[in-house]
Amino acid sequence: MELFLDTAQVDEVRRATAWGVVTGVTTNPTLMARAGGDPEEILKAIASLVPGPISAEVIATDAEGMVREGRHLASLANNIVVKVPMTPAGLEATYRLSREGIRVNVTLVFQPGQALLAARAGATFVSPFVGRLDDVGEDGIGLVADIVEIFRAQGLSTRVLAASIRHPRHVIEAARVGADIATMPMGVLEQLMRHPLTDAGLARFLADWEAARKARAGAGAAGAGGGR
Repeated sequence: MELFLDTAQVDEVRRATAWGVVTGVTTNPTLMARAGGDPEEILKAIASLVPGPISAEVIATDAEGMVREGRHLASLANNIVVKVPMTPAGLEATYRLSREGIRVNVTLVFQPGQALLAARAGATFVSPFVGRLDDVGEDGIGLVADIVEIFRAQGLSTRVLAASIRHPRHVIEAARVGADIATMPMGVLEQLMRHPLTDAGLARFLADWEAARKARAGAGAAGAGGGR
């Protein structure tokens, strides 16, 4: 399973790519608004840092507007993927854009039928929202598992991108049920690498090394003094 970063903060992308584990980025209008600045310049900067897919979402709600925006967004960089909502207009835009060779990520997917429709319309990615389903008492990871199973049974090449990831357990469960990708905030990515026993173990190793160094230094000083 690939790991994407869900952010529009260029500094976060730069930090994460330095670790060699992030292969793509997803953005949305909310993340862009939080980042501030010119959205197109932000997208170009992110696209220059990450060779993999960068999802950029349209603002239009009608098919014609989505197609027009999608073409423009795709022209900003070769690795930009156009993100459209799971609506009738979004399906039409997906169909039209995909026929032009433009990759599409259909977002706001909350049930398997929506994912199937998006795949049939030509989506490269579908984004089931795990955390938002959990928030209302439904099984977000169960949805990811259902979509993965359906796509495999039907021989569909559309990739399942687990989105709305809230904590490291979501990432592990998405991997367990066979998601192709999980996209997450920087905080969740950082949590994946942490464990209190890792920190405690490192602190112990360093303390033991320092104690041994001081002992060697003390023994060397004593030996040097005894020789005079």
